[in-house]
Amino acid sequence: MKTLKAMLVASTLLLGAAHAQTAKTPDTGTMNMDATHKMAPMDSTEMVDAEVRKIDKDNKKITLKHGEIKNLEMPGMTMVFQVRDPAMLDKLKTGDKVRFTAEKAGGAIVVTSIQPAK
Repeated sequence: MKTLKAMLVASTLLLGAAHAQTAKTPDTGTMNMDATHKMAPMDSTEMVDAEVRKIDKDNKKITLKHGEIKNLEMPGMTMVFQVRDPAMLDKLKTGDKVRFTAEKAGGAIVVTSIQPAK
């Protein structure tokens, strides 16, 4: 019985170690082990096409009709986002075609960069 327990513990540790080498989580994307064996996120943020539907400078928010946001595993839709830098909103107007990146921060989804679509 002790031998069986020892084998189960050993196999669990081996499986855990193998899984820790590369793991995928919905919040952070693919993770890789770095030299100090801490989890480090890979850069999986890519620009997303969108159309500006509304700008709310007072509340530092923008409404975008956007395509799929892969790094957040979010389908295309129209939604309100907070913006990391309120100055981003100064150069935009309703109807503009843009490309943007977003990430989860403090429980909200925040636009981290935005630029006119080319």
